[in-house]
Amino acid sequence: MGKLTALQVKSAKPKDKQDKLTDGEGLYLLVMPNGSKYWRYDYRYQDKRKTLPLGVYPDVSLSDARDLHAEARRKVK
Repeated sequence: MGKLTALQVKSAKPKDKQDKLTDGEGLYLLVMPNGSKYWRYDYRYQDKRKTLPLGVYPDVSLSDARDLHAEARRKVK
């Protein structure tokens, strides 16, 4: 886990379409075409794919997102 760096998150530029920057184990930063950045966690529960929003960057930093991700993973198990 932990593929992203704080510098990569900060310098992520918007593209024509949504872009996902993955950190591992279902955690990723969704970069929207308008420049907004959202933390998301994808997981499976009862054989269904679910997405949990964890916050908006920069209100939620990379380390905060990882903490929220770890807590959510414990709850899903």
